[in-house]
Amino acid sequence: MATFVMFGKYSESAVKAISSARTKKANSIIAKLGGKIVSFYALMGKQDLMLVVELPGIEEAMKASVALARASGISFTTCPAVTVETFDKIAAKV
Repeated sequence: MATFVMFGKYSESAVKAISSARTKKANSIIAKLGGKIVSFYALMGKQDLMLVVELPGIEEAMKASVALARASGISFTTCPAVTVETFDKIAAKV
């Protein structure tokens, strides 16, 4: 499984539809793609939400980003993430 960080920004209509049901729907979307939400945070600042998710790969991450946006009206920026230890190993080979 690969780890991805997803940052969400509410649209005006998305703010009006905030609910625990929508949060459950997000969990369902990620699960259908073979993944899980590791953590889910509300933020204050430039971004409104942050999800740390585990998914099989980049294709599922792209599908998750689009599916969540369609279901919620929230736009997502999705970034792959690796541990610092993994990054150090990769960087050592450059």
